[in-house]
Amino acid sequence: MSQTVLFTREPVVNKKRAITANRLIAHGPNIASVTETLNAAAGYWPGQYPVFLSLGRLIPTPDLMAWQAPPNAHVEIPAQTLAHPSTQALLPLLRDAGIGMCLTWFVPGMTLPPEIDWRFILMDGRKVTTPNDAPGVSLAWGLPDVPAFKQAIANGYDGASGWFFLEGNAPPKELAANHAQIIRLLNLVRSNGEIHEIENALKQDVALSYKLLRYINSAGFGLMVEIQSFRHAVSILGYNKLHKWLSLLLVTASRDPGAPAMMQTAITRGRLMEQLGAHFFDEAACENLFITGAFSMLNVLLGTSMQAILDEMPLPEGITDALLYGEGEYAPFLALARACERFDPDELSQASDGLKLTPEQVSQAQLIALGFADSLQAS
Repeated sequence: MSQTVLFTREPVVNKKRAITANRLIAHGPNIASVTETLNAAAGYWPGQYPVFLSLGRLIPTPDLMAWQAPPNAHVEIPAQTLAHPSTQALLPLLRDAGIGMCLTWFVPGMTLPPEIDWRFILMDGRKVTTPNDAPGVSLAWGLPDVPAFKQAIANGYDGASGWFFLEGNAPPKELAANHAQIIRLLNLVRSNGEIHEIENALKQDVALSYKLLRYINSAGFGLMVEIQSFRHAVSILGYNKLHKWLSLLLVTASRDPGAPAMMQTAITRGRLMEQLGAHFFDEAACENLFITGAFSMLNVLLGTSMQAILDEMPLPEGITDALLYGEGEYAPFLALARACERFDPDELSQASDGLKLTPEQVSQAQLIALGFADSLQAS
């Protein structure tokens, strides 16, 4: 695999802020390197939602046809490249191969090539306030925060791509009752509480019990037997793995309209850190890495401060140091996970180099993590 291609990503959401696609930005020196990397990624390509492939700053050319594109792949074509002969040569090839195309940086009034079906249209929401004449599903990009997203939807956009949902959320408040209940369970499990105590706590929330068992029995967990009860789960998994899955429940407990995108982000961070940590740590520490990544969004997901959450839930020092201060042995992995969410490949490259991880390792872990997070949300 080429050692010069890095992926960054962002989610695509609809009007209700539910995940509808993932946008993958390939940063590479040329199309040949990108296609080599994409073909090597076939075994762990995320398949739950459509994937928009952006070629970053590269001009789309017929060389892209060397990629064995998965059925859910859509190639982004920047409007600025439509006049380029190489892009003009590529468009009919993509069309004839049945590969979906997204037109990016569209501006109303543009003249478009005939006989090309644009399923999705990405526009700079900071410059194009109203998506008039969009020849497909209109998506705003570059929105700074949640209020800007709400305004874009009011102006006629069908959805948006980006990380706007991390900013402009409601101010911190006290923990909701259902969040506090999960934290009580987490504390019982981490302190190796009696099984009957934990079972009694679970029985107070039937929906919580169901969701826990659903997660444990999901394909992502990879068990060969179906877990039928909490007592069965303890005997098969042990307390450490159950703590990890209760942590997932806490991350997915928010009822905020924007929670799906935040949940996907949190779970992807956790799984990515866990995957990459396997090169450095034992299994217990890797589970701590998962919790660090998953909990890195808790303050936004639960609408309260990180300090308030951790005051209620004693965690290993490495996790709290990373979450509160950006320090400790887990912090570089969290920084790398966050770098995957930005458009800057240099930042991601520096974070990877700092951990002596190759682009191949980071790309593979990121795609595996994204597929894992999507499968949990869809289950």
